[in-house]
Amino acid sequence: MFNDYYGLTFNPFDKDYTEKSPFPSHDYTEASSRLTYLSQVRGIGLITASPGFGKSYVLRCFQNSLNPNLYRIEYICLSTVTVGEFYKAFCGLLGVSDKGGKPGRFRAIQEQVYDLYHEKRKPLILEIDEAQYLNTSILTDLKLLMNFGCDSLNCCTIILCGEPYLNDTLNKPIHESLRQRITVHYNFVGLSDKEVSAYILHKIRKAGGADSIIDPAALASVHGYAGGNPRIIDNIMSDAITIGSQQQRQTIDSEIILAAVNNQHLG
Repeated sequence: MFNDYYGLTFNPFDKDYTEKSPFPSHDYTEASSRLTYLSQVRGIGLITASPGFGKSYVLRCFQNSLNPNLYRIEYICLSTVTVGEFYKAFCGLLGVSDKGGKPGRFRAIQEQVYDLYHEKRKPLILEIDEAQYLNTSILTDLKLLMNFGCDSLNCCTIILCGEPYLNDTLNKPIHESLRQRITVHYNFVGLSDKEVSAYILHKIRKAGGADSIIDPAALASVHGYAGGNPRIIDNIMSDAITIGSQQQRQTIDSEIILAAVNNQHLG
């Protein structure tokens, strides 16, 4: 009902916004190009961003861009787990036995990863989201899992995706060897001033709406409250659409944005 008031076929600021129409921000373009390159050369990639900056969205878009006939794509999102639990989850993803403790699981994973690469010609791409929670032992073992042919082969791709303090973790001397194996790295910087307005209008257009439903001053005020954080922008705009339609405002103005900000407790 609220969307209809502004001529929107759906709320483009919902969390489930389609990956088919991504906004080509600097962050999106840079991260996507690095991930595409990584899928071709294989190895370890590192993508970091503050909460709400869109790193998981980029992962979904990247995953959808890949031909499933050419890659075995798996996604895992773990909080704090033990090494044993990590190996068990990894075995589950690959559909191999998790018997024999850590040595057995390690061997089963490496054999399956090598088989996917060498025999099936369908190399594994493993996306590990919220990787900032991985403990030192797991990060150390990731390096070992990537060791094929006396460290002469890259049989798979592992993408570590997490918050910026993951960079600090990997900069510790104990992770020097793992850090040297990182092929691509990108840290999100957020939407620029110009990108915030373009981002909002892009989403409105994709939902069938006109630019005129929000005035320029309102666009500027969104950036003032949300900075370059896409999730906060989406939350403000979702509330603004609801409040504006309830008040029967033809145009979302700065006053409506302020009401939405207060509703989000951001003021």
